[in-house]
Amino acid sequence: MPFSTPMKIALGLIPAAMAFATPALAAGSIHGDWITQERDAIIKISKCGTSVCGRIHKYLVTPPSGPGQKDVNNPDKKLRNRTLLGTAILTGFTPDGDIWRGKVYDPKTGKTYRSEVSLESTNKLKMKGCIAFFCQGQDWTRAK
Repeated sequence: MPFSTPMKIALGLIPAAMAFATPALAAGSIHGDWITQERDAIIKISKCGTSVCGRIHKYLVTPPSGPGQKDVNNPDKKLRNRTLLGTAILTGFTPDGDIWRGKVYDPKTGKTYRSEVSLESTNKLKMKGCIAFFCQGQDWTRAK
C-alpha cells in the first residue's frame, strides 16, 4: 500500500511538519518531535488522555494549499474545514511490548489505517501503516 503524498506528510505527508524539537521524555521513548521520512513535516508525539498521539506540529515544506491547508478529504463533512496543522494523525497508540499500536490518518485520502510504531534507535522511529496483512513503513528521525 503506497502512502499518498499527504499520508507521507502526516507520515512525512502533505501537511505535516513542526518547528522545534523536544527531547524524549525518557531513554527509549517514542515521545518527542519527529521529522517525517519525506522531511516535509514534524510530528509531535505525546500523551493524549490514556493513550499516545502524534500531531502535525510544523510544516518543513509548505503544503499545496498553503500553511492553512484544510482537511478537505475527511469523510466527516463537519471536519473538512479544520486546519491540518495541529491535527492528530496518529491516535490511540498503546504499548504492546516494543511496539506501539494505534491508527494513522492520511489527510490526502481521508482514510485511517491500522498502524505500528517502534524505535529502531534513540533517534530513529519506524512508522508503519497497514491494510489487512500488508504494511508499508517509513523511517522518521528525531528532531534536534
